[in-house]
Amino acid sequence: MKVILLSGGSGKRLWPLSNDTRSKQFLRLLASPSGEQESMVQRVVRQIVESQITDSITLATSNTQHDIITNQLGASIDLVTEPERHDTFPAIALAVNFLLNERQCDPQEVIVVMPCDVYTEAGYFKAAARMAEAAARDEADIVLMGIRPTSGTTEFGYIVPGQPQKGQLATPVQQFVEKPSRDRAAALLKEGAWWNAGVFAFKAAYLQNIVDHYVPSASFAQLRAQYGRLPRISFDYEVVEQAARLAFVSYSGQWKDIGTWDALAEELPTSTIGRVTLAGEVDNTHAINELDLPLLCVGTRDLVVAASPDGLLVAAKDAGEMIKDYVERMPARPMYEERRWGEYKVLNSVTFPDGHQILTKELRIAAGKGISYQKHLHRDEVWTFVDGEGLLVIDDKVTRVGRGTVVNIVKGQMHAVKALTPLTFIEVQSGDMLVEEDILRFPWDWDAAEAAL
Repeated sequence: MKVILLSGGSGKRLWPLSNDTRSKQFLRLLASPSGEQESMVQRVVRQIVESQITDSITLATSNTQHDIITNQLGASIDLVTEPERHDTFPAIALAVNFLLNERQCDPQEVIVVMPCDVYTEAGYFKAAARMAEAAARDEADIVLMGIRPTSGTTEFGYIVPGQPQKGQLATPVQQFVEKPSRDRAAALLKEGAWWNAGVFAFKAAYLQNIVDHYVPSASFAQLRAQYGRLPRISFDYEVVEQAARLAFVSYSGQWKDIGTWDALAEELPTSTIGRVTLAGEVDNTHAINELDLPLLCVGTRDLVVAASPDGLLVAAKDAGEMIKDYVERMPARPMYEERRWGEYKVLNSVTFPDGHQILTKELRIAAGKGISYQKHLHRDEVWTFVDGEGLLVIDDKVTRVGRGTVVNIVKGQMHAVKALTPLTFIEVQSGDMLVEEDILRFPWDWDAAEAAL
């Protein structure tokens, strides 16, 4: 079996720690067996490896999440990025095509698709393996994972079980209803319905036949180039609801979406993370501080307090569902990002009356990593190196840089930097359009440059 993990979403409900490039699955807040902190995506990948259900993991995601995934997971998995965000059906279709055409996967190989942000335990992955075996035995076109409902929520699909068949691993599905109304959900619960966990098992050829209706016999490069021809629709609507034969495997262990602050707080290893002091009679308060400033909570009760470069949050734990609506009214650029080379945070941003802008960042580059050879059309930059050692190239000329080096880079000038040791510098951008999209990248051979020094 091959596993495809889906990574999508935007950072709204766990603001201000999450943003449009650092969704909830990338927050390193959970305790790992080694005692360090890990993110949800790191946890799921670790659990898959520990379960030994597969030696092939492919992560399907958007271009905006490419760097942070590379930074957190390295080269341990295959990464398939959408040319544009296009919902779960096309994302899964592109990943399956990648496995078939780029990894020469057998068309009869079973694919298991699962989310990368569920908080669960070992039994979940054993259930996924049973799903794969049921699909391999051709018990159904699509095998689902069923979760015993705890409420009549309208956020999940519902699986109405049919009559179990002797000798089969999966139970036939009598009816599948995706995100019903509240009244319909209540009725489905009375019928003994299960929640759909968003885990799917099927043979690669089954999905490829569906894709061929839109882009026939496409190679991976061709499908990616014609991605817009695939319908912008969820996998549940396009595939699951249309399947002639559905079955499901039940799972009754730990399964939790920790996408709200109250749910996340229950799984945090400690009540405080970062530079936080709790004083007085503090009760049921969790505080996370990503800033260098001290955070003091005195006599607080039933609160979550979070501070990051993106903002400050003080919220009652039972008010988590309200956060997303308010954050959507506060459009702003992400103030912190993890990139494949390290991380940066915005220290200050100013727009003057005449439209001229100044943006100040602190960048930390991991040893051996580097920023691509690039130029900008709308801004000048001043780099002040404050720690570490590295190599700087400007218009093909390579020099060494370290603490105290100051460099002025003007519009149109080619430049890149590579860290020999962990490297920190302050970047001051100045221009009329200070956006991440103002980057033109070019190839550069660091090995040849270092050999020539």
